[in-house]
Amino acid sequence: MEQQATDIIIATRSALDQASALAVQYSFSILGAIILLIVGWVAASLISRWAYEGISRVRGIDETLARFFTNVVRYAMLVLVFVTVLGQFGVQTASIITALGAAGLAVGLALQGTLQNIAAGIMLLVLRPFRVGEYIETSSVSGTVLEIGLFATELKTGDGLYRLAPNSTLWNTPITNYSRQPTRQNDLKVGIAYEDDLDLAMETLLGLATADKRVLKTPTPSVFVDSLGDSAIYVTLRYWASTSDWWAVSRDMIKRAKLSFDDKGITIPYPKVTYNPVQMQAPDVPDLQTVADQAPVKAPARKRKVSPQTQS
Repeated sequence: MEQQATDIIIATRSALDQASALAVQYSFSILGAIILLIVGWVAASLISRWAYEGISRVRGIDETLARFFTNVVRYAMLVLVFVTVLGQFGVQTASIITALGAAGLAVGLALQGTLQNIAAGIMLLVLRPFRVGEYIETSSVSGTVLEIGLFATELKTGDGLYRLAPNSTLWNTPITNYSRQPTRQNDLKVGIAYEDDLDLAMETLLGLATADKRVLKTPTPSVFVDSLGDSAIYVTLRYWASTSDWWAVSRDMIKRAKLSFDDKGITIPYPKVTYNPVQMQAPDVPDLQTVADQAPVKAPARKRKVSPQTQS
């Protein structure tokens, strides 16, 4: 019994000595890891702030894109600090980097569509085919741009509806921007009757464009005969206006052209359709008596003679 008690005491003392040695050994590692985490966190914040200030100074860089690159730099610094801290405890950093790479590849394959939207969002923010407040139209969506995000773009349609379009759908299709250019051309095409005064109609349209202050003097408005239709001569008024006034000017020009033509006796004819009387005749239907007379006459069937033997 005394020998067993002595062995237990010796084992307890040995365990305590090993524990104290491990505590002393890893205390410096833990303290160093804590200091490294604090320093790394502060350094990541400072570097990301400097990166944001530097990127924001670049002309043409969007605010969303600047914050995205700043977050990428910050999280990359934090991952590097985390891997360094694990190395302080004897963990093989090479295996950690390999695991992170494999995890990143798996996440990238799983989020392939999302990453495609992010890449498209970055390209839209860099190349700027449209900005907030501009009206755009694509093959699948149209509206006024409310916000350009990294994943999707928010739009407001002409009838006041909210629409969210993935960036990949906007990047992979032609975009028509109606608000980018400061001026815009418009063609007003009006048909007049063949017997009306063509020169008077052209002078009337040109006078409407000249009298409107919203119509630009340069390029000069012009009037020309567009085509000769079946029931009208089509005259076109071509003028330029600022993009902000284009819609209102185009609607007013249509109304003023109609009222001016009415005042001067210029007719805007209705579309006419001419029918050929020969083509409108009904096909000849043969008379029933004629059909009966022309029908082939069948010979009467002959009666079969029966012999006396057959009758008996």
